[in-house]
Amino acid sequence: MTPHDRYDTSGLPEDQYEPESNGTVLKNLLGITTREKMETAETAELWLAEEQLLGEIEQDQSFTAPDICGMHRLWLGRIYSWAGEYRKVNLSKDGFTFAMAHTIPALMAEFERDQLARYTPCHFSERETIAQALAEVHVELMLIHPFREGNGRLGRLLATLMGLQAGLPLLDFSEMAGRRKEEYFAAVRAGLDREYRPMTHLFVDVIELSS
Repeated sequence: MTPHDRYDTSGLPEDQYEPESNGTVLKNLLGITTREKMETAETAELWLAEEQLLGEIEQDQSFTAPDICGMHRLWLGRIYSWAGEYRKVNLSKDGFTFAMAHTIPALMAEFERDQLARYTPCHFSERETIAQALAEVHVELMLIHPFREGNGRLGRLLATLMGLQAGLPLLDFSEMAGRRKEEYFAAVRAGLDREYRPMTHLFVDVIELSS
């Protein structure tokens, strides 16, 4: 991951980064100072969290904002002291600004009342309808970007859990996170105008790839 891919957090105090990481690794509970080791640690914890959630999430569960926080804490709680807490800093990436930090609690409450209440539990039968549900939930969560780190991976985890409720296999996001990454970012930005069709098309392909 290059510096160009990192979030612009120029207003943060320097002590929120590990002193020996040259500003590339957030201050963490493990004292990790390299991106490579941090990515390995985060990935390992994500696998553990997913395995646990697969055994806990109920078929008829309607997800809530506290559930989202709980997933984030389960995943990153052994790495970051602020895991599961809404961020208190503003973030932007490649010139795109996510929701302002002070608006996140209200936006997540709205997200719970609207998208989460409408689309979870995800019991739709038609693949296009499932893809539409996954797309809208994912886009809105990405635009809010409620946490300091891990929003995209958390969003994919939530989509996977929703997909299981709909009877899908585990979702394969390799293309979305790989060769179609720019298309994915464009689909997120389209959500600013509540245009979810680009992300829906991507999720249709994710479902097809996963089947």
